[in-house]
Amino acid sequence: MRRQELSVGLLFSQSGSYQAVSVAMHAGARLAIDEINATPDASVTINPVSIDPAGQLTGYIDGARTLLQDHGLSHVIGCYTSSSRKEVLPLFEKFDALLWYPSHYEGFETSENIVYSGAAPSQHIVPLTRHLLRNFGSRGWMVGSNYIWAWENNRILREAINAAGGSVVGERYFPVGETDLADVVRQIVADRPDFVFTTLIGQSGFVFLNMLCAAAKAAGIDLPREMPAASCSLSEAELPLLGESAAGHLSSSVYFSTIASPENRQFSQLWAARFAHLGQPSADAESAYVAVHLLARAAARAGSGDFEAVREAVRGLTFEAPQGRVTVDADNLHCWMRPRIGRSRSDGTFDILMEHPIAVRPDPYLIWASETEDSQSLDIRMIQ
Repeated sequence: MRRQELSVGLLFSQSGSYQAVSVAMHAGARLAIDEINATPDASVTINPVSIDPAGQLTGYIDGARTLLQDHGLSHVIGCYTSSSRKEVLPLFEKFDALLWYPSHYEGFETSENIVYSGAAPSQHIVPLTRHLLRNFGSRGWMVGSNYIWAWENNRILREAINAAGGSVVGERYFPVGETDLADVVRQIVADRPDFVFTTLIGQSGFVFLNMLCAAAKAAGIDLPREMPAASCSLSEAELPLLGESAAGHLSSSVYFSTIASPENRQFSQLWAARFAHLGQPSADAESAYVAVHLLARAAARAGSGDFEAVREAVRGLTFEAPQGRVTVDADNLHCWMRPRIGRSRSDGTFDILMEHPIAVRPDPYLIWASETEDSQSLDIRMIQ
């Protein structure tokens, strides 16, 4: 049987303020591409075309236009930030193409031109919110990068805190890449909230956590126990950059490198053989890996790389991913996945504290957020 040739764009920043995550995402995509191309009985051969937007919105726009218009591609795997995704979406609508978006995001969006292989808010911020309120208290401090990812996640958390009778002690936003954060760190330590929720990305996030750890230590605060820093984006790609400040932070995700499964052991071995210099595999790297496999399977099911044929073929498609079984929702093109909460370790990995026993439906608009505590979506199992 003759293999189908499919050219696919990779739109990941290899430089810029959040390059650690984007480089890992590019690596995850390449790992899947090489794995598929080396499989003798695979139906598809993927030919990647890579562009580096360098962390700039104009770079994403120009890169997407080059891939879709000049190269004539129908499929692009890429973008990390929601701002970059929103900037390029009109181009995918114009050129009848699919963006395979492999990043956790804030939700409140669906598009017939995007397949979302990263976690939706029902799979990251909602589980984390419940964990924080149940285990640490209801006085929260929120600090984030000044764009939609932070705004929406903080809004969800703020509403939950208010519903619990708690209070948002403080809330600040900074430009992506900002590192002048000493004043906000001093204020947080002075306020002594029950937890700190950070949606700072890239270099801003690294500097903030380093400063917060140092300031808490100087004030005699046991940060992990008394005032934990929590995030929906901190991953293995970033922990090595935190040095002595790496341990004790909470992260909500659908994937951690410490998941014990045959699929994750195989994925981790492949990663170590190729990308050990990038640290442990991360949620974003795994999500990019999943996106490539979903695309390849959808193209094989469709019998072509045609935009509409692949989009229809991917609905309801399943893949036994390193994180567990992933299923593309037939209605909203997001994925059913298992939420998990981890606590970072000094060795660059996470202890998994909680995980949902089965995959949770993707709920980008939080339509089902009011389900009762004994419902399927809230049945979270304690690990330790």
